[in-house]
Amino acid sequence: MSKEKLSIIKIGGNIIEDDTSLNAFLKLFSTVEGKKILVHGGGKSATAMASKLGIESKMVNGRRITDKETLEVITMVYGGLVNKNMVAKLQALQIDAIGLTGADINSIKSNKRQVTNIDYGFVGDVKEVASNSIDRLIKANFTPVFCAITHDGNGQLLNTNADTIASKVAIGMSKKYETTIYYCFELNGVLRNINDQNSVVKYLNINTYNKLLKDGNIADGMLPKLENCFDALKNGVSKVNMGNTNMFTKENDNFTSITI
Repeated sequence: MSKEKLSIIKIGGNIIEDDTSLNAFLKLFSTVEGKKILVHGGGKSATAMASKLGIESKMVNGRRITDKETLEVITMVYGGLVNKNMVAKLQALQIDAIGLTGADINSIKSNKRQVTNIDYGFVGDVKEVASNSIDRLIKANFTPVFCAITHDGNGQLLNTNADTIASKVAIGMSKKYETTIYYCFELNGVLRNINDQNSVVKYLNINTYNKLLKDGNIADGMLPKLENCFDALKNGVSKVNMGNTNMFTKENDNFTSITI
């Protein structure tokens, strides 16, 4: 018996920051058929809010150092402002959305990242997804909207990479559903040439990935994204698509489809 399909869709900061882009995306999201989960970050909004409050945002290799003050801002922005704004907009589109952190219904537990060369502070690495609890929401026809916050099970919230949350939730739900991840951002997909939006690699597998890596065509922020993609595919996820919001329009095929 074939499994029911489930789409896990992750959106990036540039879509969230711009009201017109966000509204356009949420309209497309509302038309995605079947069961679905939305995952979002909000790093730029958190940085802007921290600045207003006189809190310096510290980054190392593109990753945020999350001290106590920064965690408070992230909780306010991700779990409050960004999440609830999105949930309200989805309700207006007749999607019965429910906004969540990983602490809600004990859905996503993480370990605080161990200190090696760099102390990232209150940053979590996902260790457990409560797929049965999330499934109860889905079966009740709710659409979960996860922000990039998890918890350690001992009362501590943790800032967690949204791409990783999408990947780990998809892996957890793949026991029950045929899961597809959509990583949605401002680029058309994985590009052979970062300066040419039309240089999309339409089909990417581990061999193509290794060749692009060797040739220096993949670097910076795309590396951890693709690591999450292959981790998901090796652990039960059916397919990963990566591109801009036009992925959800039937006439568009200019995005990257990733398989093992």
